Amino acid sequence: MGTVWARRREELLSDCIVSPEVFTPLIDRLGEFIVPYQQALETEASQRNLHLYLQGLLSHLPGKNAEDIATFVDVERQVIQDFIGTVPWDHRPLITVLVGPVADQLGEPDGIIAFDPSSFPKRGTHSVGVKRQWCGYRGKVDNCQVGVFMGYVSEHDHTLLDFRLSLPEEWARDELRRQDCHVPPEVRYHTRQAQCLEMLDAWRAQVPHGWITGDDELGRHTRFRGELRQRGERYVLGVPCTTAVRDLEGPSPAYHGRGRRPKAPWQSVTAWRQALPGHAWTHLTVRDGEKGPVEIELVRRRVQTRIERKRPGPAEWLVVTRRPLADDRLWESRASRDATDQDTRYRYQYYLTPTDGGEGAFTEPSLEELARVIKAGACIEASLKRGKGEVGMDAYQVRTWHGWHHHMALSLIAVWFLIGETHRGQQLTPALTLPQVRYGLSLLLLEVFYTPGVDDICRQVQRQLLRNESARFYHHRARKCLPPRKLHREIQ
Repeated sequence: MGTVWARRREELLSDCIVSPEVFTPLIDRLGEFIVPYQQALETEASQRNLHLYLQGLLSHLPGKNAEDIATFVDVERQVIQDFIGTVPWDHRPLITVLVGPVADQLGEPDGIIAFDPSSFPKRGTHSVGVKRQWCGYRGKVDNCQVGVFMGYVSEHDHTLLDFRLSLPEEWARDELRRQDCHVPPEVRYHTRQAQCLEMLDAWRAQVPHGWITGDDELGRHTRFRGELRQRGERYVLGVPCTTAVRDLEGPSPAYHGRGRRPKAPWQSVTAWRQALPGHAWTHLTVRDGEKGPVEIELVRRRVQTRIERKRPGPAEWLVVTRRPLADDRLWESRASRDATDQDTRYRYQYYLTPTDGGEGAFTEPSLEELARVIKAGACIEASLKRGKGEVGMDAYQVRTWHGWHHHMALSLIAVWFLIGETHRGQQLTPALTLPQVRYGLSLLLLEVFYTPGVDDICRQVQRQLLRNESARFYHHRARKCLPPRKLHREIQ
């Protein structure tokens, strides 16, 4: 046994040997990668600034905002700030360019389109779309912006494809705030469910998929599930633990010979789950995780749900999952406080999937297939975490409608470049990860923009000092007082 473990350890360590070919062509490949996106923009200035901004997002900078990126790529701060924040160039052609290669390289007939709202905490109230609302990042109601993201998950990898800023209704009605943040006149209030359907209709024909998934913020809306059924889409959507269902497979109540035959009573999914016998659960090993096999238990039952005005709705399959409380690994998405419930041993989550769609009845899905789709929700959360951690998706300092959309579009493009380079590098170094590719690229970008030597140090320090003194000047000018000069100190 010791020999087997030693051999496996040697094999794992051999997968970590990094060939110089992993990083040598990165800068040139980044230039080639950007060309189609540059061609989607109209002006040469925007094309040049797009390249610079992407390099900033992929760099070592801890804060990927316009000022830090401008300092890194050695251009005037106002150039980058105007490009990302105020110039009204259209980001949608960039998304069109992005979706094509994602569908080609990751696309599978049983791929999964996943929708996930994501929050971006903000301190002030002047940034577009900011209000006090549920902030999943902080797990409470707080001041934040919310973006609705569409992602794609397949056997090969997962990534984000499109997005919408959730503009609150009070923002949509406030003309003064709209003008301050440059919200286009055609933009109106849409629910997050409507934004998901808009993105689905835009890309469903181009992106091969077999399933739609999302958390309970989407699944709790019966109209949203109905719209997906009308489109013939199969979904696995989370629902709150308070959802009322009627068991269609359980024993019927006793009939006493008068009136209509009684039906099973309505009850919450929590109450239904509590009545299950212990042998009803099926144990599955989903995949190998970094900390060992990921396991879960599921149960499936055909139920009837309620729609608007508490009317009986169509039949759907209810899927309940449970995992030990001690297992803290990310596996399922969680949108709201009532997305889960728990007892002394397990945490439970609830999902609904349709029995029929616009073109007829669906075949009953296997538990293994359902577990795969549920896992896709966690993959999209991992994509969001990857975007925020590696390319500064949440590090923007813009207030305008255009600025938010520009930064998000370029962040998605930067992540897609890293995904492609990770796949290429894994052909040489199987253990290679995306963060390590980004780290290597950031060091190469340092060599591009920073040449070691005293002259370079003087130039970089001078540039930062110029920015500092310019900022000090404008602060004094705003207060209508002349800034004093710094004193020369005598050499001791």
